[in-house]
Amino acid sequence: MPNVGIGVVLPTSNWNGKLLQVGCGGYCGIAPEVLLVGCRDALARGYACTVSDMGHSSTGADGKWAYNNLQAEVDFGYRATHVAVVAAKAITDAFYAKAPERAYYMGCSTGGRQGLVEAQRFPWDFDGIISGSVNIGMEDELMALLWDARALRGADGKLVLAPDDLRHVHEAALAVCDMDDGLKDGIISNPRSCAFDPAKLLCIEGDRGTCLTAPQVDALKKIYAGPQTSKGIKISTGGPMPGSELSWIEWFFPNAYSEAISPSKESMIEIFTREWFRYQAFMPDPGASWKLADFDFDRDYKRFGLMESLLSNQNPDLRKFKGAGGKLIVYGGWNDPDATPLGTIDYYETAVNTMGGRAATEQFFRFFLVPGMGHCGSGDGPFSVDYLRYLEAWVEQ
Repeated sequence: MPNVGIGVVLPTSNWNGKLLQVGCGGYCGIAPEVLLVGCRDALARGYACTVSDMGHSSTGADGKWAYNNLQAEVDFGYRATHVAVVAAKAITDAFYAKAPERAYYMGCSTGGRQGLVEAQRFPWDFDGIISGSVNIGMEDELMALLWDARALRGADGKLVLAPDDLRHVHEAALAVCDMDDGLKDGIISNPRSCAFDPAKLLCIEGDRGTCLTAPQVDALKKIYAGPQTSKGIKISTGGPMPGSELSWIEWFFPNAYSEAISPSKESMIEIFTREWFRYQAFMPDPGASWKLADFDFDRDYKRFGLMESLLSNQNPDLRKFKGAGGKLIVYGGWNDPDATPLGTIDYYETAVNTMGGRAATEQFFRFFLVPGMGHCGSGDGPFSVDYLRYLEAWVEQ
């Protein structure tokens, strides 16, 4: 049965006449009353604000809710965000005896995917949408994370690289590309143009100190390149960018964050990715017996089609959203190891071509990559932006 939990908070004295929906992260599933913490800033601005658990109850890293549960997967894929805002508009109208004048959406990571899904599937729900750190194709994201996790472990199961190795690699990448904008500031401004080659760090006979072994260089090359078949055929848009190495540490290595999720010596990537492939990636789901080593990069990516139809946020045809007067801001970080920039760049460029060129697209869709920023925030440079204020000005003025 459909089971979408929502929360709505309504200011009693200073309502600005508008409604904001805030997205969630990971696999969502958090109780709406907890998620409403994300509405604090919106309430202070006078917004009515709503959230959704995306159709299930779990933790952000627990995927068992989806185990052969098609309705829950439909809710998570596209239905929950839509029905939540429909209900929130009705509740707001009933409470104030007046419908919201504007409806906005804001989310990052899974919340960013929710925003793009809304623009593509339900273009009349929101006047403006902010989608941050968007993974274009959840199945491609998780396959890439699995690729990274496998690349980082040797045949003995031990990590090939350590955090100190990545710090050294990061400094080497900066030495090559930090000055790409004429400013030495510890940030690579355009990593796509960075010709950093980790093979230059390979140890030669007599080296001491911070050089890398051949397996370490091989692991780095695999991660930068992204998933490929055994014949070297690329099956993704690419991996994380040069300069992003410090942000890998939190994602790719056992740390306090993954310990909080599960008392193990696995990284967040391994925990999150394993749950996805066990309980949601395929149809039928393989279940708890599936292991990270079971994925075959020569054939298993071809099995994503059924689930992709539920989760897709890759449609570049945004004519209905534009025709409805909607405005879309998509942003990401050049140093993001999860929602890697090349996938979002590819989506934006495809949308530009579909919508009739850059000028026609920029009338309603703007895309920003923040140098030095990681996933949804943090990083080596400025990353805190009041996107909602800019969206309001764009839509209303």
